[in-house]
Amino acid sequence: MKLNTTSQHAIRIMNYIAKEDEQKFYRAKEISEALDIPYKYLTKIMTQLVIAKLITSVQGREGGYFLQKEPSTIAIVDILEAVHELLHKENCLLGIGACSENKKCCLHDKWKVPKKAIYEMLKNTNLVDSSKLEYKL
Repeated sequence: MKLNTTSQHAIRIMNYIAKEDEQKFYRAKEISEALDIPYKYLTKIMTQLVIAKLITSVQGREGGYFLQKEPSTIAIVDILEAVHELLHKENCLLGIGACSENKKCCLHDKWKVPKKAIYEMLKNTNLVDSSKLEYKL
């Protein structure tokens, strides 16, 4: 299982914003340059994070983005759901289409336990925990 590029960037963006102890405004250009994410791509991700109420956007010359909640209350799964990474999707691990109880691949039943464990790990890991890691694409 691998997170898509948008999800990886979203986690990196949120970690970047959460690294400061104080509420600071971050400009999209600053984040784009610091994380080496194309500006237009970054702003699309930021819009999704704003819609999910994970960050706040303040327009204007003195504006920017900042976390809407305490980093310890934002789980990685919240970020993934904000950018539509479907962790419960019925896509087959082997890539052969939909995989469900009615239409199982050879790994379907064996994948249930690890899939649930991964979801729980992402649900129980917050920005404070994940900001200690270095992310490189």
